[in-house]
Amino acid sequence: MLRIGLLLLVLPILVLMGIYFLELGDVRECLLVQQGHWDYLAGTCRETPQPFVPWIERRPWLVNGGMLVSLAGLACCMAGLYLKKR
Repeated sequence: MLRIGLLLLVLPILVLMGIYFLELGDVRECLLVQQGHWDYLAGTCRETPQPFVPWIERRPWLVNGGMLVSLAGLACCMAGLYLKKR
């Protein structure tokens, strides 16, 4: 149970960071190479300035789901540590 809990605790963080850095690479390419403005809702580079839209508004299921999976992993870790010592 402890290994499953650790996997559930760490895996969502790595997935969120991976998706974040993939998007950051696209944003930086748009800003620095193409000299444009990133449209966060469409995920494309535009000529006109676009408003910033945070992740929680664009992908609420991904952010909240990742937090819930991490919380479940923490609960599994705590249960695994408690049951192992008994």
